[in-house]
Amino acid sequence: MATETRQDNGDGEAREPRLLVVRNHEGDGAGNWEQWLAEGGVRLDAVRAWEGEPLPERLTHDGLLVLGGAYLPDDDARAPWLPGTRALARQALGTGVPYFGICLGGQLLAHVAGGEVRGEHGTPEFGSVRLTLRPEAADDPLFHGLPAHPPAIENHVDAVTALPAGAHWLLSSADCPYQGFRVGAAAWGVQFHPEARAARIPPAWNAGRLARHGAPDPASLHAHALREAPEAEAAWRTVAHRFAALVAERRGAAVA
Repeated sequence: MATETRQDNGDGEAREPRLLVVRNHEGDGAGNWEQWLAEGGVRLDAVRAWEGEPLPERLTHDGLLVLGGAYLPDDDARAPWLPGTRALARQALGTGVPYFGICLGGQLLAHVAGGEVRGEHGTPEFGSVRLTLRPEAADDPLFHGLPAHPPAIENHVDAVTALPAGAHWLLSSADCPYQGFRVGAAAWGVQFHPEARAARIPPAWNAGRLARHGAPDPASLHAHALREAPEAEAAWRTVAHRFAALVAERRGAAVA
């Protein structure tokens, strides 16, 4: 397993492509994506934002990955690093730096690009859920050619309720329409967790919270996710490798 590194100040020239990772919660690391992005030659520079580590004011990395967390994208009172995260997301959109947002990170992309996010909206989703690849994904740089109904781990009660104008709607599920979308040429947001490992469900997921939302217990969710893990990991490894290639391409363009 690759080792996630802390951020640097972005002033040095690194040979390998560098991805800035914003972590919003202790339990929300890059998971499987840490290894899969490293397989694509990408170095991860992580900011532990919930611990007070400062975000850079200027996005000098070759890509930006914003992970999940139990906040809405404008929940600045509880998560005072979110204004800085939104500023970095806007920089990525304005400059074409590849962006990938997971759960909160996907909602944050929708928010800054002019979409709508609502707290505790719709039917919550927990555990492994079958998604539907929409026709618009056929020519998407990351999601083209995936299985029609790949499984993915979900853990959300909030949701994107309106996509930004001009966004490409890529994936849906039975209970949550906006599971994946792209803004512009190189910014993606997903509601699900392509990085998540099924093994984290029993120790990390709160049984009381699941019960309040009418969800099965962690052991049942774990067993189901384990059965679907090989299929899920094959799909999301492909997406991670493709995103790593875009980050490397951005690095090559910057050096040139």
